[in-house]
Amino acid sequence: MTSSTRDDAVRLGSAGRRAPLLLGPAFVAAIAYVDPGNVAANLTAGARYGYLLLWVLVAANGMAVLVQYQSAKLGLVTGDSLPGVLGQRMRRGPRLAFWVQAEVVAAATDIAEVVGGAIALNLLFGVPLPLGGLIVGTVSMLLLATQNRYGQRRFEHVIVALLAVITIGFLAGLVVSPPSAAGVLSGLVPRFEGTDSVLLAASMLGATVMPHAIYVHSALARDRHGHTSGSALAAVLRSTRWDVGIALAVAGAVNIGLLLLAAAGLRGVPGTDSIPGAYDAIAGALGIGIAIAFAVGLLASGLASTSVGAYAGATIMEGLIHRRIPLLVRRVVTLIPAIVLLAVGADATWTLVLSQVVLSFGIPFAVVPLVALTRSRAVMGTHRNGPWLHGTLVLVVALVVALNLTLLALLLLT
Repeated sequence: MTSSTRDDAVRLGSAGRRAPLLLGPAFVAAIAYVDPGNVAANLTAGARYGYLLLWVLVAANGMAVLVQYQSAKLGLVTGDSLPGVLGQRMRRGPRLAFWVQAEVVAAATDIAEVVGGAIALNLLFGVPLPLGGLIVGTVSMLLLATQNRYGQRRFEHVIVALLAVITIGFLAGLVVSPPSAAGVLSGLVPRFEGTDSVLLAASMLGATVMPHAIYVHSALARDRHGHTSGSALAAVLRSTRWDVGIALAVAGAVNIGLLLLAAAGLRGVPGTDSIPGAYDAIAGALGIGIAIAFAVGLLASGLASTSVGAYAGATIMEGLIHRRIPLLVRRVVTLIPAIVLLAVGADATWTLVLSQVVLSFGIPFAVVPLVALTRSRAVMGTHRNGPWLHGTLVLVVALVVALNLTLLALLLLT
C-alpha cells in the first residue's frame, strides 16, 4: 500500500466514524426552503384552492433534493462555490450581468424574510411592521456574528435549533386539525384552475427550489469539509447525500404541512389568504396556543432565513465579482428595501408571494449552469454526472422553465 493510499484509508475511516458529525450544511441551506415566503405562498394556495396544488410541493421538493446535492457535490469536488466556478469561466460582461440578476434574486429573498419576521412580531407583540423589520435585521446580525466569531459549526447548531422551532410551530396545527386523506390523494394529481393558480404554483416553486440556496450550498459544503480527494471525498459525498435527504425531508414536511393546514382548516374563511388573517383563523378554529406556536415558527423562520440569505449574497458577490464585504455591512444594506416597503404600507402577504415569483424566474440561471458544470469532466473529473442523472436534471430544468414561460404568457394575456 502506498503512502497516499494509506492516507486515504485513514481519512475514509475517520470520515466514516464521524458521519453524524458531517451533517449540517444542508440544514443551513434548507432554511431557505421554510422561509416566510413559503408560509405566504403555501397558506394562500391551501386557503384558496384546498389540496389542488399539493402536487406542486411534492414535485418541487423532489427537484430540490436533486439540485441541492449537485450544488454540495460541486463545492466538495472543486473546492469552490458555484458562483466562484462560474466567475472563473465567464467573460467580464456576462459575468457582471449574471451577478446583477443573482443579486436581484438575493434581494427578493431578503425582502420576504424580513417582512415575514416583522409580521410575526406584529402578531405576537403588536410591534409596528417597520420596527419589526428593523428588529429582525438586528437579530440576524447577531446570528451572523455567531458565524464570524465561533465558526460555521456553531452557526449550524443555531440554525438547526431554529429549524426545530419552525417545524414544531408550523406543524402543531395538524395534530388538532388533520387533513382529509381523500383530499391529499386528489391533490397529488397535477392540474391548475386558472391563471391565479399558475401564479401561485410559480410562487410555491420559487419558494421551494431557491436560487440563493443553490448558490450558497456549494460554499457551505466547501467551507465545512474543504477540498478533499480520493476515498475521503467518497465518504464525504455519501454523508452529504444523507445530509441533503434528511434536511430537505424536514423542509418538505413543513411546506406540505402548511398547505394541508390551510386546506383542512382555513379554506373559505375570510382573510385566510393573508398571514395575519390565517393567524386569526387558526386562533379561532384551533385555539390561541396553536396560533401562537404558528407565529413563533414564523418568527424563527424570518430570523434564520435572513441570516442564511445574507451568507448567500456574500457568496454570490465574492464568486462573481471577486469582492468581499463584511457580512454585517451587507446585512445593513440589504435590510433597507424591506424596511422601506413596510414603511410605505405595501401589503405584506402579497409582497411575500410576489417575491417568490421573482425567485422562480431566477431558478434557471442557477440550475442550468449547475447541470452543465456537474456533467463536465473538466470540472468534476470522475465524479461528473452520468447520462441518466444528467437527463433527469435536464428534465427538471425544462419543467421549471416551462412553468415560468406559461406564467409569463398568462399574465400578458390577462
